[in-house]
This record gives sequence, C-alpha cells and structure tokens, in this order.
Amino acid sequence: MEKLFRTNDIPAYLIVRLILGYVFLVAGLQKFIFYDTRGPGRFIDMGFPFPEFTAYFVGFFEVFCALLIIFGLATRLAAIPLIITMAVAIITTKIPQLGEGFWTFAHALRLDFSMLMVSLFVLFNGADKNSLDEKWFNKD
Repeated sequence: MEKLFRTNDIPAYLIVRLILGYVFLVAGLQKFIFYDTRGPGRFIDMGFPFPEFTAYFVGFFEVFCALLIIFGLATRLAAIPLIITMAVAIITTKIPQLGEGFWTFAHALRLDFSMLMVSLFVLFNGADKNSLDEKWFNKD
C-alpha cells in the first residue's frame, strides 16, 4: 500500500498532472454535453454496442479520474482507466486510419498517443509533493 501512494520530487510535476487532468476532464464532460458529436452519437457512428451506456460510462471515468489526478488523490489508480480508455480509442478510431496513409494516421494519433504516454508516466510516478496522496498517505 505504501508504494501505491508514494509520491515523488520531480520538479514542476504538478504541471503534468494538471495537463493530463484538464484534457480528460474536458473530453469526459463533452461526452455528456454534445450528444451527437462527442457522446452517444459518436459511439453509434463507431459501431459500439450499447452506445449510450458506453459513452456515459467512459465519460464518467474520464471526469472522475481526471479530478483525482488534478488533486493528486489515488493518482496511480486513477491513471489505469485512462490508459485503458486511450488504448481502446487508439485501437478503434486511429488504427483504422492507417488505410488512409501513414501521415493521416500519425496526425490523428498525436493527441491520443500523448494522453496515453502521460497517463503511463503518472501510473509509474504516482503524484508529487503537492498532492493529496502526499498529504494523506505520506506522513512521516
């Protein structure tokens, strides 16, 4: 349990958490706000089973985990659903674009790949000294 909530001393690490949290918070909220283009309508277009449930399920986890990461609470655990979300997004929406050419694929992949890599970084590093993980779980 100690390793799960261990924090680090990476300078300016708070910026990494805020970037990741912001991107997922905005993406998650848009699944509730924009039915046709970001929410269930998009999941219908992609052929997901149970598109309404799936869109709101993903949106909930994006918002919830983003807030955990922003505040630095259970940071490593919060990164896991985001990693899964990005892996599924890449497989279902980006890999098919390889048929349109490498550069079209690479362009479409850039944000999803960045979000996946930053989520992995947070999983491996936990939170920082400016987090609730540090305040609540790392008392000396």
